[in-house]
Amino acid sequence: MKYSLLLVCLFNFALSADDLIYEEQFKDLSAWHIEQMPRGKVTIKQGKFDIIDASGMTMFFKKKLTGDIRIEYKVRMIKVGGDRDRVSDCNVFWKISDPRSPQDIFKFSNERTGAFPDYHKFKTYYVGFGGHNNTKTRFRRYNGQVNRPLLAEHDLKKPLIIPNKLYDISIVCRGNRTVYSIDNQVIYDYTDPKAHEEGWFAFRTVNNHMSIESFKIFSLKE
Repeated sequence: MKYSLLLVCLFNFALSADDLIYEEQFKDLSAWHIEQMPRGKVTIKQGKFDIIDASGMTMFFKKKLTGDIRIEYKVRMIKVGGDRDRVSDCNVFWKISDPRSPQDIFKFSNERTGAFPDYHKFKTYYVGFGGHNNTKTRFRRYNGQVNRPLLAEHDLKKPLIIPNKLYDISIVCRGNRTVYSIDNQVIYDYTDPKAHEEGWFAFRTVNNHMSIESFKIFSLKE
């Protein structure tokens, strides 16, 4: 009996071994840097980030992330008859760096407007969930050049966004491997021989209405 109890305790410890290093409280936007085209806005409503966008928005978490990490967030693409309820582009960047200023992503932020081409020269990983008017989901490894290569196996016709559904998304970075999952289903599992080892995280969208309802970052144990 004591032996069984010990196994249960060890199992529960293993599940909780990763260290929570940040959890968003949705009280203000002080942890975030927002670059957004005119006629869009990011506010806090009912304990959530409420994002309404017209022509492009990138929302950076200000703290640089290093080492092995897991990022978890809950997101909903809203369709209730609003002007921007397009349901498309539930997108995200991670391990972002600017080759001109690798240690400070914000050094040239005054040159960025929120328009998508402003970010094409980054080094980063990117997933466009339900992009192209909710017809495609794509993963790209940005290499610091404008071309942003796309592998055929990363150009998917599903999953696509279901309006008003709350999605649970996770991104795991361990060594040179990065895994992107939706509702515990692995969508992309990519091993990068020249991995982006550190950088910033950002939400990305255009011309829609979305809410971020949870955001956590964990440091992974070995």
